[in-house]
Amino acid sequence: MTGVHIEIDQVVEELRVAEKLLLTTHENPDGDALGSLLGMHWILRQLGKDSLMYLSPDEFPLPYEYRHMESSEIVGAPPADMDERVAVFLDCGNIDRMPVDFLQRDGIHILNVDHHHDNTRFGTANLVDAQASCTAEIVWRLSKELGAVLTTDIANALYVGLITDTGKFMYENTTPEAHQMAAELIEAGVEPHSIYSRIYESLPVTRLTLLQRALASLERFDGGAVTMLHLTAADFEQTGAVENDSEGIVDHARAVEGTAVAVLVRDLTGERTGKRKISMRSTDGRVDVSEIARSFGGGGHRQAAGATTELDMASLTDEIRAHVRRQLAG
Repeated sequence: MTGVHIEIDQVVEELRVAEKLLLTTHENPDGDALGSLLGMHWILRQLGKDSLMYLSPDEFPLPYEYRHMESSEIVGAPPADMDERVAVFLDCGNIDRMPVDFLQRDGIHILNVDHHHDNTRFGTANLVDAQASCTAEIVWRLSKELGAVLTTDIANALYVGLITDTGKFMYENTTPEAHQMAAELIEAGVEPHSIYSRIYESLPVTRLTLLQRALASLERFDGGAVTMLHLTAADFEQTGAVENDSEGIVDHARAVEGTAVAVLVRDLTGERTGKRKISMRSTDGRVDVSEIARSFGGGGHRQAAGATTELDMASLTDEIRAHVRRQLAG
C-alpha cells in the first residue's frame, strides 16, 4: 500500500475507536478550513460520536462570505473533559497555526488531516495528502471509509471547501477526482449557484471600496514578474472595511499579464500594529510561494501562501523580489 493508503487506514481506525473528539482548524479560517471542520463534525455526530468544534472567540464574526455556514455549535473555550478527547486538526499545516495552549500541551492525542505539502506532521497520526485538491476532499474520502451517509448539510460544507480551494475549479489543484467529488456532492443535494451566490455575490460595498484602494497602490517589479498591492491601516479605517474584506484582492494582481508572483501586503491594527500580513499567489508554477512564506514564518501551498512579518514595506518588497529572482533563475 502507498503511504497515503496506510495513513488513511490508521486515521479511520482511530476515528472508529474514539468516543470523544474535539475538532479544530487554523486561525483566520477560510472556506476549506470551515467546510472541513463542519463536514467532519456532522459525519462524526452521525456515527454517534461526542464531537465538539473549537475556534478562538477572536475568529468571530466569521468572514462575510462564510456567515451562512452553521457555526452555532462551535465552542470558544477548552472543554472540561479535554483530557478524554482526541484532537482532530483539519487543514492545518503546522500546529502553531492554531496558537492556543490547551491544544499544544504534551500528551494531547492528535489526528492531523491536511493537504498542505509542507505539513510538519505534528500529529500522533497523520493523514496528509498533498495531491488532494483540498482538505474537504480528504474528509469526503473519510466519510466513505467510515460508512457515513452524505447528507445535504455535509455535502454543502464540503462543497464550500472544494470550490474555494480550487478557485471555482480554475487552479492547478483541480483534479479529475475533484470533479468526481463535486458530482457526488451535487447528487447529495448541493445547489451550486446558491453556494456561489452566498460566497462570491451580495458582498458589502466596503469590499469594492477597499479593492479600489488596493488597485490604486499597484506596483510592478522586475519586468512585471512581481505585482504588489498594499493596504494600509488608513485604507481600512477610511473605507469602514474589516480585515477579512481583503479576501480575494490578491487574485486581481495574479491576473495581470506577465506576473509570476502576486502579493498583497495588509497592515495590521490593534495589538498587531507594526506587523503586516502577506498573501502571495504564484501564477504558473515557476515559483513556490510557500517557500517564500516559510522564510517569514508562514506557509501554505506552492501556488498560494501567506505569512506575517514586522518588516517595513521597503525591506519586505526587497526580500520578496530576491526570493522570486532566485527561484526564477533556478
